[in-house]
Amino acid sequence: MTQFGVYGDLHVSLDNNIAEAEIRRPPNNFFDLDLIDGLVSAFRDLDKEDSCRAIVLCAEGKNFCAGAQFHNDGTRGGEITATNSDGSPRHLYDAAFDLFSCKTPVIAAVQGAAVGGGLGVACFADFRVAAHEARFTANFARLGFHHGFGLTVTLPGLVGQQKALELLYTGARIKGEEAVAIGLADKLAPLQELRATALEFAGEIAASAPLAVESIRETMRGHLPEAIKSATDREKEEQDHLRTTDDWKEGVNAMNQRRLPNFSRR
Repeated sequence: MTQFGVYGDLHVSLDNNIAEAEIRRPPNNFFDLDLIDGLVSAFRDLDKEDSCRAIVLCAEGKNFCAGAQFHNDGTRGGEITATNSDGSPRHLYDAAFDLFSCKTPVIAAVQGAAVGGGLGVACFADFRVAAHEARFTANFARLGFHHGFGLTVTLPGLVGQQKALELLYTGARIKGEEAVAIGLADKLAPLQELRATALEFAGEIAASAPLAVESIRETMRGHLPEAIKSATDREKEEQDHLRTTDDWKEGVNAMNQRRLPNFSRR
């Protein structure tokens, strides 16, 4: 692979019509606005490259993306808001809209945890290749929180409405084999072969006519940016409200203390 560019903690290589975009925040690869904006910038640049026909999104370290890092007081460890050049506010979910607006097919290679917002990043991709050791978790309700990053749209589209409700209500952990069985992942691979399997899958896409793939993708996924915008508007409103509750503080404390939460409905 030949280096294409560095976008903060995202390193991108490109060779044989396939890009490899690696998140380098090991071991947990926690996400924030800077990371998602890096993905947006990289994928927009790759959209302009005639030689790029598919992207493998992967991560260095133990986990694919463990979502946002939370402190005991319930605050996030990374920034989720910033200011645009014109002075207007920019939120993490503005970046999510931009990410879903990118055009090149993406395959996520998921090792270890894809948790919370990290699950949202994995579900953004067109496809997911999972290691047996992968763990997909929508743990929001166990934190006293509302889900985000457009999972309102993407998760039911992958596993169906009822299974999505189950995963969101319970925060169940889904390992690689079960993820493939329920449609949350598309292929299963041994951990040591995970990235090679994802690159091989990307090669199958890259072998197809690029204009045809682009046209098909627009037909099948062209509605997603606006659907994501509508969903994240609602998700952000509910997250902002629930972060003011005692249950949210209890959920974060319980997670950090590795114990079961004791919610009070307050």
